[in-house]
Formats: sequence, structure tokens, C-alpha cells
Amino acid sequence: MSDTRFGPKGWTPATIGSLKGKTYVITGATSGTGFEATKILLTKGAKVVMLNRNPSKSHTTIERLHSELGHNIDLSFVQIDLGRLSSVRHAAHELLQSVSQIDALICNGAIAQVPKQVLTEDGFESQLGVNYYGHFLLQGLLLPMLEQSNGRIVTVGSEGYKMGIKTIQFDDMNWDNNYTANKAYSQSKLAQIMSVYELQRRLNAADKTNVKVYACHPGSSRTSLITTSGNFITRFLFGLMTKTPLTQSAQQGAYPELMCALEEDLDEKGFYGPTGFNYFTGPVGECQLAQHALDTSVSSQLWDRSEKAVNFSWGI
Repeated sequence: MSDTRFGPKGWTPATIGSLKGKTYVITGATSGTGFEATKILLTKGAKVVMLNRNPSKSHTTIERLHSELGHNIDLSFVQIDLGRLSSVRHAAHELLQSVSQIDALICNGAIAQVPKQVLTEDGFESQLGVNYYGHFLLQGLLLPMLEQSNGRIVTVGSEGYKMGIKTIQFDDMNWDNNYTANKAYSQSKLAQIMSVYELQRRLNAADKTNVKVYACHPGSSRTSLITTSGNFITRFLFGLMTKTPLTQSAQQGAYPELMCALEEDLDEKGFYGPTGFNYFTGPVGECQLAQHALDTSVSSQLWDRSEKAVNFSWGI
């Protein structure tokens, strides 16, 4: 189901014009789709601020991109640990001191397939804590500057959102009773995606429609996401899969988030990513979203619970 608006090859970075004077903030940019998105933005003249957990990897990434693209690129980083709310608050404060606008916040960072239940220092199941709660708080803290900039929020979800239970497990969000790596990961991605459309509704109701919010997925991309935290079997199976046409490059996996950050007049109601078989690979366009991800009674409850969990009110 390729999006005919972008032709048979789907959306590609070939459509991007000059981004001079634009500022993009992206989480998890030292490798994978985050790195590739950062590189493409820089080649178009944008200023990019990476929000990364590891300072050493961040410095290495900056050196690598200087080497590949030249020393005129405008690239910096702010340290953030999305699994620690205190770090998210500190990073947001530091970022707001160092930039005067944010044209798009790209919520790309994630962990996946954590073999055994791990809790963050704030008491959240780690995948939910990093992938969802950390980004939820970050978005809220940066909303005033995004409003001022007529900016965008891009959430990089996953087709994994439909591979677990079809709602939010409010009675056991940490999976104390029935934890499995895949179910918990799926739940974190479902929470992320549901919050996108809930945020759209709340911004519209508050007449803050100058901030656009988008959801996308990278397809089945050859990144280190699984190999970083998955168990042996998961890593082994994904390794086999990477040898088949059912995976694509990390660069191609970055296209959906770039499209959502840059494409003019893109419908916020859409869900964007590769449109080929099982949405693994293929031309980038609009994908069908499972109905359970659009359950407003669940997403509204999730939003209220999330504000309490991270001790932050969006005021919308």
C-alpha cells in the first residue's frame, strides 16, 4: 500500500530542500536510524542537537560526522538518560538554554527486548520508562519552545505495538506478574503511539494547532537495537533475518522520521513507514493503524496516569 502522493518509490530525502536556519533535536543519535537521520539533516544545512545517554559515543559520533561532512556542520549533543526523569529534566533545561528554536523534536531513542524485568530508578519497567515515560516528559518540557517555533513532535514507534496485548495493562504496568520481553516492549510502543493521537486531540482542544505531532515506524531495519539488549535467541533470529530481503538499511529506516519532521502538509492522522510486505520494508508512505491504538478512552486514561507518573502537567 504505497502512498501515491510520493510516487511508486515512496518518500525519499531527495525531496528535502535547504534546511539552513532550522534546528532539529533527536534522541538516540549515535547509531542506527537516529545517526542516519542526523547525517541527512546535516547534509541539508540544518543545526542538529543530539540527546544521547553516552557522552563518549556522542563525541565519537561528532568526530565521525565532522570527518565525513566537514567541520562546518552545526552538530552538538546534550546528555540525557531517558530512563531517569531527573536526567530528562536536566537535559531539557540545558537544551532550552542552548537553542532559540526547535523545528522538530524527533523521539527516536529506544531500548528493546530486555530479557528480564528491570525497573528504572523512578520505578518503571525499563522499556516503558525509556521509550515512553522519558519521551512523554521531554515533549512536555519542550512544548513551549515548540509552540514558539511552530515546531513538530515526531514519535518513532514500531510495528511491535500490535504484537502484544491490544490495550494498556493499567493494573500491572510494570509486568510484575507476567513479564516477557516482547509483551513489555510492545506495550511501551503502544503507549507511545496512543499518546501521539491523544496529544493531537488535546492540542486541538487547547487551540495550540501550530504544533504538529506525528507517529511513524522504521520498518525492519538493520540497527543495533535488538543486539544491544535482546536475549540470545532474539539476537540470533534477528541476525538470520538480516540476511534476507525482509530487512533494510538503517538509512532507509530513518526515512519515515525525516518525512514526519520535514514534509509539508502531512496529515497528522496518518501512521507512516515502509509500506511493503508486513510493513517490514518498501516505499515509505502511510500505513494502516490498528484500531486498538486509537481507543480514546484508553489513551485519555493513559495520559492522565502518565502526568501523575512523571509528576508533570502539560496544562492541556
